[in-house]
Amino acid sequence: MKTTFVTFTLAGLILAQTGFAQAESVTLNSTQQTGQRLYAQACGVCHLQASMGAKTYGPMLNKASAAGNDEVMRVFINNGAEHMPGFQYFLKPDEVDAIISYIRTIPVPAQPVATSLPKGK
Repeated sequence: MKTTFVTFTLAGLILAQTGFAQAESVTLNSTQQTGQRLYAQACGVCHLQASMGAKTYGPMLNKASAAGNDEVMRVFINNGAEHMPGFQYFLKPDEVDAIISYIRTIPVPAQPVATSLPKGK
C-alpha cells in the first residue's frame, strides 16, 4: 500500500511538471499530446513552471504567446532568441507544429506569473 501511494504521488508530480496540469480540463488530440511530450522534453527546462521555488529561464507559454500567431511562434522555436537556442536542427517541422498546437491549449494565467530570471542573469 505504501508503494502504491508513493507511485501515485510521484506520478502526480511528474504529470504536473510536464505540463499536464497546464492544459486544465482540455481534451488533447493526438497531435497536441505529441506536442505536450515534446514541449516537456525540449522546452520544459526553461518554460515549465518551476517547482520548489526555483525560477525558470524563459516565460511561461500559453495560447497568447507570440501574440497568438503560430508563424511567429514557429520562427522563435526554429531560430531561437537572445537567450534561447534554435531547434531547427533538433525538431522536425511536424514536431514544431505539434508543440505549437499544444501551447495553444494552455490557458492564459489569471495573474502574470513572475518566474523568469531578470535580464542579464
